[in-house]
Amino acid sequence: MMKFLGFLLLFLLCGGCRILEPNAIPSKPSNLPCDLIRGHEQQIARGKPLPFIDGFGWGWGIPSKLTLWNRRIENHAISDDTERLLAEYMVGNNLDEIKVRMNQYYPFDDWRRLVRNKSVAWPIRYTFGTLASLNETFVPGRLFGGDHFNPYTGTTHLYRDVPAIAFHVAAHAKDFSRRRFPGLYSVAYTFPFVSLWHECIATNDVLAYVQARAQIDPSFVPIEREAYYVLYPAYGTYLGGAAGNLVVSRYGFPLYAADVVQGHANARFRAP
Repeated sequence: MMKFLGFLLLFLLCGGCRILEPNAIPSKPSNLPCDLIRGHEQQIARGKPLPFIDGFGWGWGIPSKLTLWNRRIENHAISDDTERLLAEYMVGNNLDEIKVRMNQYYPFDDWRRLVRNKSVAWPIRYTFGTLASLNETFVPGRLFGGDHFNPYTGTTHLYRDVPAIAFHVAAHAKDFSRRRFPGLYSVAYTFPFVSLWHECIATNDVLAYVQARAQIDPSFVPIEREAYYVLYPAYGTYLGGAAGNLVVSRYGFPLYAADVVQGHANARFRAP
């Protein structure tokens, strides 16, 4: 049994090293309806500062800060620079109908977007999409963090002041919105291990983007370096979580921790 676990750990760690490489998502037209964002509506919206709620969210995010070794994880205070960089990424990738909520809780509008997002077939929207929207409504990221893209509403939710993570969430939007059957593609994410494929695609797109920007703008090099430092161990959390499902519970955390540590080590080796 221990030999099997050792082989499994080696396979997962080595696999995680090789599959994360700069590789942009091919440019294709978005399948999202062109009226998801109304004419008078801002594409990027911010929540008003709420010190008590945001302080709770900051504290709740301490484990994530330690895991990714970045104090701006789940800090619920996104800078103007991060917003500007994300806006540039979205313009460059034609993400016109993607709504961005920066530390904002606005479930009523998200439910409206769920109804209007005809790119996802209604049986999927009103089952899986409803479950996703219910989770956002009753487990608000404004309190508990968790940057993510909701493919059923075409909405990104951001709570971390880290450009690479903002790019990563937007890369999911780029990936999901260009699929021929975005609803089925979204449902597939819920199955064990399939999410690793989605996460790999988004991560590789970000690595390609920051690499290309850094080649023409030296000031972008620190952002490229941080992308490796954050996204590699972040992928390790997905890899470790998936690996933990294969073994008895007492081996789950060691596998998880090993993948995260290996992610940090790989990042330091590969970053510019």
